[in-house]
Amino acid sequence: MKRTPIHSRSARRQRAGGPPAPEAPGTAPAPAAPAPRKPRFVRTRAFVGRHEKLLLVLSSVLLSTLLFLAYSLGTPEQRRFTQRDIDAAVMHTLEKSTLPSPEARAIARIRPSVVRVTQQGEARDAAHKGVLGVGTGVVVVDKGIILTNLHVVGNDDRIRIKVQFANGQESDATVLRRQPENDLAVLQAAVVPDDLVPATLRSVSGLAVGDHVAAVGFPYNIGPSASSGIVSGLNRTYRGPRNDEVLRNLIQFDAAANPGNSGGPLVTMDGEVVGIVTAILSPHEQGTFIGIGFAVPIEIAAAAAGESPF
Repeated sequence: MKRTPIHSRSARRQRAGGPPAPEAPGTAPAPAAPAPRKPRFVRTRAFVGRHEKLLLVLSSVLLSTLLFLAYSLGTPEQRRFTQRDIDAAVMHTLEKSTLPSPEARAIARIRPSVVRVTQQGEARDAAHKGVLGVGTGVVVVDKGIILTNLHVVGNDDRIRIKVQFANGQESDATVLRRQPENDLAVLQAAVVPDDLVPATLRSVSGLAVGDHVAAVGFPYNIGPSASSGIVSGLNRTYRGPRNDEVLRNLIQFDAAANPGNSGGPLVTMDGEVVGIVTAILSPHEQGTFIGIGFAVPIEIAAAAAGESPF
């Protein structure tokens, strides 16, 4: 029995390169194939290109935030010190460290300004080696202006005066001015060190009996030597051994002073000069110290130098 061929209703496949097969009558057209989607990285790249500036700003903000958080988390919290902590630290330092005394600090400050003053002449014996007298002076101007006592340098201009500075350097000196009524003399050194330090002067207006003071000088040509004590009195009058010498308005002190201290500075615990040591009261023929010394107030001494700072 001969079979009847069965034909499919679907359109025949289009031959390669040929025209599309005609649709069968009464059939709906086949839907168009969807356009292929772009790869994801292409879409991301396009998005970044459209919003590049915004993304840069957001990235900067995010990076700054992350850095701040990292710094905050990595930095330990600072401790706030209380007064109790400060007091404990000070007490610990005082217990473990030895601090210099007020006297030591005062002397260290004045020491660069203290000079040894000598009268030079023919030697009376081998021990003196040409030194006729020894005293002390204090530099008040860095150009080499020195205050001392008149009895240290004398009234004879033929006597040679030499000064020795704190660094050991020596120089001849000339007497610029004499003030006998206050036993003062002003010297000018011929050669001065480059780093010469003048003393700091302080008015005696705020000085009171009982204030601590120190004297620096060359007692008996030994030194520089230092001694400390207190102000024993103010506005004192001193009469010399022969009663032909009267000094007034003096500072009385009990820091040890002996021959050779004359002309040296009397300083406060701040190392500031309040007077020039000028005399001691001693009933002994040797003239040794018994606890009463006198100094010319620095106002008077500075005026003798011609440049009072007060």
